[in-house]
Amino acid sequence: MDVKPGYKQTEIGVIPEEWDVRPLGSLLSKGRLGGNYANQDAEAELPLMKMGNIARGYFDISKVQFFTPGVRPEPVHQLRHGDVLLNTRNTLDLVGKVAIWRDELPVAYYNSNLMRLEFIPERVCSSAYLNYSLNTEGAVSRLRALATGTTSVAAIYTRDLMKLQVLVPPLPEQRAIATALSDVDGLLGGLDRLIAKKRDLKQAAMQQLLTGQTRLPGFHGDWEETTFGSVVRHHAGNSCLIKGKLPSSEATGRFPAYSASGQDVWCDHFEYEGDAIIVSAVGSRCGKAFNASGKWCAIANTHVVWPNSKKIDTRFLAYFINDEDFWQKSGTGQPFVLFTKTFARPLRLPKPPEQTAIAEVLTEMDAELAALEQRREKTRALKQAMMQELLTGRTRLV
Repeated sequence: MDVKPGYKQTEIGVIPEEWDVRPLGSLLSKGRLGGNYANQDAEAELPLMKMGNIARGYFDISKVQFFTPGVRPEPVHQLRHGDVLLNTRNTLDLVGKVAIWRDELPVAYYNSNLMRLEFIPERVCSSAYLNYSLNTEGAVSRLRALATGTTSVAAIYTRDLMKLQVLVPPLPEQRAIATALSDVDGLLGGLDRLIAKKRDLKQAAMQQLLTGQTRLPGFHGDWEETTFGSVVRHHAGNSCLIKGKLPSSEATGRFPAYSASGQDVWCDHFEYEGDAIIVSAVGSRCGKAFNASGKWCAIANTHVVWPNSKKIDTRFLAYFINDEDFWQKSGTGQPFVLFTKTFARPLRLPKPPEQTAIAEVLTEMDAELAALEQRREKTRALKQAMMQELLTGRTRLV
């Protein structure tokens, strides 16, 4: 195979002539595993980062576990800003993920399934660069190849990890690459903060508008006292096969189908037509409401709700009932909605014109959020493309 001028062939592909391929062990001053600490789901004083918190390049703290009270961690296992950690144990698909700690929490520690990678400054310009480098497609593929074990339980052992082949540009080029990618990360962080702020504003608007605490201009008068069951009709989702066929998780069927998780399956036939609200009846999303329109199906563990008169705006109703506190529930490990009790609960509702006005305000806020989220996804895709170009030497900055 011909190699263009300025590049050379190596065991892991064509790279610039000035770049090296080195084992990870030659770039590290230390690799330190965390501690084997007793932990719990209940919130406590000290958070513990585990393998489920490691995503591709960043920490996911949407679900955090904590040290069992009375357990004191070793200071050496406390995370510091810029620490790069590798997940040494997980499933075969997820083992080997690498992330950088950016002080997502004021204080946190890491456990024995994670290894902190400490680099040699004369060979790696920064921990941020190493984090980017170990999250390219090629590095992820090589890390997966090191894993041993079964599909559900796999590990990367230290002796094998130290042999991982890593592309190493000269330090000035490393710095230039890290700066360019950090700029994109800064943009992503700004979008994340803006989206979080807009979500908080929408939540506050819902709290004020859907309870009548704040009225839109031009509307006044008391809201009508009624019950939930008197303004809607409802039906349990189909707990059997749809027309004798199982729904598919792939978009091969013609019609969307709603499960307790939302619209995540497809069917060849439809059961309902028009606008309605699908309510998750069982599980972690219990009480979550989804809007359905067109032709669709509702399958097991759902409940379908329709307004029973033109006096109820469907969009308003969807916002009104899409609240965890609205639904009466039972059970802990696998909660479920108590529909009979919920339909009997009293309500105060505005007149149809005010319902429509409230729905329009909240719909506009949703559209703004969706546009920001789409922009964030495009920025993430841009960053991934930049990583593939810059960290493989296909595109040069220096």
